[in-house]
Amino acid sequence: MMYTDDQMLMLSGIQHYMFCPRQWALIHIEQQWDDNRLTAEGKQLHQNVDNPSYRQKNGNTITLRSVHIASHSLGLYGVTDAVELLPSDDSTDAITHPRYPGFWKPFPIEYKRGHHKSDESDEVQLAAQVICLEEMYNIHIPEAALYYHETRHRETVMIDEQLRNLTYELSEAMHKVFESGSTPKAVKNRGCRSCSLIDICEPGLRSKPSVATYLKRSLDEETA
Repeated sequence: MMYTDDQMLMLSGIQHYMFCPRQWALIHIEQQWDDNRLTAEGKQLHQNVDNPSYRQKNGNTITLRSVHIASHSLGLYGVTDAVELLPSDDSTDAITHPRYPGFWKPFPIEYKRGHHKSDESDEVQLAAQVICLEEMYNIHIPEAALYYHETRHRETVMIDEQLRNLTYELSEAMHKVFESGSTPKAVKNRGCRSCSLIDICEPGLRSKPSVATYLKRSLDEETA
């Protein structure tokens, strides 16, 4: 299936959806958001990383920040944290850059605040970025990387068929929930305690967190 421009959803939401479909719907359908310490730290990290004018050439490697990407097969759009361009001897699965002669193979890198998670929520976000770049440039990208700020460690991720299929399944599920306009019911899990939306999600709690237009704020940050 190919989605239209009007059907496109934010790529960053695929991680939220895998973590908790209800959390994703509260943010992307009901447009509710509230920061806690973890989200604030993550936001600060990305403010330091996402500089669209930043281009670094380290030896033969070029690093680009905040590359705008989209995939109509996933129906997702967003901005990468970083894409390294690695030199290539030929044009196979490579791109050109107006400022740097020759051929370059893209290698996306997603920055995360904490450490490696027990599920694949970080990996599917990275895979979605890879699929976007592949679709935009008609290339194949076999691997990418996650960088965890807490451990100061980069992990290479193989973008294999299983991970790609999971990414497509999640994006399709996101679109179905979004089209229904209905927020899934709460299902308690170990991640609830660290969720910034717990006071909104959990019934019976008296505290009333702020409600912000998260989608507008995120879109402004991504298009700035």
